[in-house]
Amino acid sequence: MAVAGRAQWKGYIRFGEVTAPVALYTATSTSERISFHTVNRETGNRVRREFVDSATGKPVEKEDQVKGYELDNDRYVVLEPEEVAAAVPESDKTLHVQAFIACDDIDKVFFDRPYYLTPDRMGIDAYALLREGMRKKKVAAIAQTVLFRRMRTVLVRTHDKGLIATTLNFDYEVRSAKEAFKEIPEIKIKGEMLDLAKHIIGTKKGTFSADEFDDRYEAALAELVKAKLEGKTLPKRAPPKVSKASDLLEALRQSAGIKASAEPKRRAGKAPAKGRAKATRTAAAKAKTKTAAKSAPAQRRRAS
Repeated sequence: MAVAGRAQWKGYIRFGEVTAPVALYTATSTSERISFHTVNRETGNRVRREFVDSATGKPVEKEDQVKGYELDNDRYVVLEPEEVAAAVPESDKTLHVQAFIACDDIDKVFFDRPYYLTPDRMGIDAYALLREGMRKKKVAAIAQTVLFRRMRTVLVRTHDKGLIATTLNFDYEVRSAKEAFKEIPEIKIKGEMLDLAKHIIGTKKGTFSADEFDDRYEAALAELVKAKLEGKTLPKRAPPKVSKASDLLEALRQSAGIKASAEPKRRAGKAPAKGRAKATRTAAAKAKTKTAAKSAPAQRRRAS
């Protein structure tokens, strides 16, 4: 029943009078990412981190390190480890389902971290009962318990053959969207620009498949490490060109596969460059002809 790795938490999930033993396993992992150590540039040796007193500059041993809540500059309320431990809420190791809600009722900005919620062999029937009931009703469960020394709210959803439990951020942890977007001006988009944007979005419509997307940063780091080993220098990449407001319509047309607009209309009263050049040559020829005609009688008189 267990997935790869060690269970992060073991306990129970309870809805009504039904209880099932379960375990939480992390659904995501960063262990495959490229990681770095901090080293001394001159010696190439790893740098060791240590805590030092900000005033004396002397190292502080682990047994002398305690938690401190800052009141103001350099004034702290010191909390001993046993005092912090006593403040952790008591736990019965049970995810108590508070309510069942529509799956889309919670804004995803509140999502924290996903875990696979797996059953114990002894409670597989109760677990399956909860899973199938939620699947048929198309709902998710909101539950609370103490996880990792904190009271946490958890969203439980059906997923494949099992359940996913996602810890949720509290309201005070999520920053205001109004505050984040307050500087964005009101801009009305309509007409051809909006129609083209909708067309492009429609042609790009698809479904999400995680294996179709790669971590370009990880690949770039691997390429950089390889280049350094080979004594090479990677070329710098030019930043992307930002679309200006005056270029948006043409960029949309190009994105939609529409050919560039026809040559701008000629301004009234002005001939195109080629036409103007031809007219200039014609006028010069006429002037030359007139000059020659005027000088012809005088030349004939001199000849006689």
